[in-house]
Amino acid sequence: MESNSASWRSPAVLVACGCMIAAIGFGVRSTYGLFNTPLSEANGWGRDVFSLALAMQNLLWGAAQPFAGGLTDRFGAARVLAVGGILYGLGVALTPLAHSPLMLHLTSGVLVGLGLACTSFTVVIAAFSRRMGPERRAWAAGIGTAAGSMGQFLFAPLGQAFIAAYGWSTAMMLLGGSAAMIIVLSIGLSDGSGKQDGHATAHLGPSLTVGAALREAFAHRSYVLLVAGFFVCGFHLAFITVHLPPYLRDIGLDPALAGWAIALIGLFNVVGAYSSGMLSTRMPKRYLLALIYAARAAAIALFIAFPASPVTVLAFAAAMGLLWLSTVPPTSGLVSVMFGVRHLGMLFGIAFFSHQIGSFLGVWLAGVMFERTGTYDVVWWLSIALGLASALVHLPIVERPVSRPVAVPAE
Repeated sequence: MESNSASWRSPAVLVACGCMIAAIGFGVRSTYGLFNTPLSEANGWGRDVFSLALAMQNLLWGAAQPFAGGLTDRFGAARVLAVGGILYGLGVALTPLAHSPLMLHLTSGVLVGLGLACTSFTVVIAAFSRRMGPERRAWAAGIGTAAGSMGQFLFAPLGQAFIAAYGWSTAMMLLGGSAAMIIVLSIGLSDGSGKQDGHATAHLGPSLTVGAALREAFAHRSYVLLVAGFFVCGFHLAFITVHLPPYLRDIGLDPALAGWAIALIGLFNVVGAYSSGMLSTRMPKRYLLALIYAARAAAIALFIAFPASPVTVLAFAAAMGLLWLSTVPPTSGLVSVMFGVRHLGMLFGIAFFSHQIGSFLGVWLAGVMFERTGTYDVVWWLSIALGLASALVHLPIVERPVSRPVAVPAE
């Protein structure tokens, strides 16, 4: 019986279930931009109301991520993912019943935000990293991130099809049911005991307390720079995901193009995220991150410099897709290089909190600026400036394990 239990909990099952969870978690969330206009119009709200709910979602996702990561480090990924699947599914499915801004903020903001923290690829990557040796961690981060991107590719047109066939309200309930599937898939990331298996324990790194790990991380200049740079990634992703669909509608393009643009971002990010994971093993991670952020700034600048058309929109989506979540493998890889993987869930979760503060500002600021000026121009230019700033921030990062006063065995 023990051998059968061990066989179905093989690395193949771990990776398969983890990738499906990442795909659903990121995919369902990526459809929210499609509901911006119909939900706001149905309730007579400005875009700032919907933007605030999504901003709260991103901020709570980030604020809860270190705690979700810490719980993953302590109890394993399966329990955290199961709880997250319940919260996520309820938050999405109940959103159509929210007929006041407060209820919208509680469903799409609070419930979905907390659910995302417990079901995100951050938790999946931490589970992968603990079950694999150092030489395969970047690959694991890349494939987990790529799976999330494939979810975006699949769910964006699916969400658009649901809206066209059943209306936005029913479409959102169907997507909520999809999110709840994470509860079942989480079983595949269990080791049967709620604790880490022996293989993982052998390479977790030094046994630091949570407090000691936090003090060590925040005293490390390179970690602080990495956390600061990840803020920009969140700003870009949230602004484009939520506001590109209404932006395209405002300039007179077919609303269906938005669904395909978001899907194309997800498709190309499969290539970008996986390639980034592979490149992270072959070149300095700090240089790779600087290149990614500089390329994002260039892509946005070219997009707003030329007249918008279906061709330019899809070209922009493809370019951004290659750069979309390609920041995750080198960022998580740098955390594990600096500190090992014993507290990877928590320390990468803190970096992700910075990412989500950026997401909060990207979504909320864009909604506020649109209501005040009628355009997104200021936020497009701010996105360019932030991309260039982040490229510079990553260059001084020192890419080696943190110095400790007591010698510890190397991983």
